Amino acid sequence: MIEFLNNPEIWVAAAFLIFLGILLRIGAHRFMFDALDDRSARIRSTLDEARRLRHEAEEVLVEYKRRQDEAEKTAAAIVHSAGVEAERMTADAAAKVEEFVARRTKMAETKIAQAEAQAIADVRAAAADVAVAAAGEMLSGAARGAAGEALIARGIADLKAKLN
Repeated sequence: MIEFLNNPEIWVAAAFLIFLGILLRIGAHRFMFDALDDRSARIRSTLDEARRLRHEAEEVLVEYKRRQDEAEKTAAAIVHSAGVEAERMTADAAAKVEEFVARRTKMAETKIAQAEAQAIADVRAAAADVAVAAAGEMLSGAARGAAGEALIARGIADLKAKLN
């Protein structure tokens, strides 16, 4: 049994048990449990905060997805509206071009008709001038000599009769 007391591991074990007894007597185990409880409470509050933040993040994500869908719908509506407006503007431009071409065509036709009328009037005037000149030449040729003197005498007699 003396050998038992000479063994250093026995004394270390005995000292350790005495040390544990002292720690239990002064309530060190309560400090450890309180520290563990505090740490557990902090971890629990951190987890609760993380759950709350995750829930908020999911709500924000849902809200942003809803806004994104609305923005996409609005963009699609704007694109559609722009397409309709472009088609309307194209139709208006085509109508204006057709109206412009029709107006210009009518003006050109009117100018052509006026030019034709003027040309016909010029030709008639030239023909009348030529006819008057030809008639004058013919009459001056016919009015020479005895026939011309007879015509003049008859014209003077007719004039005297009309004046009296």
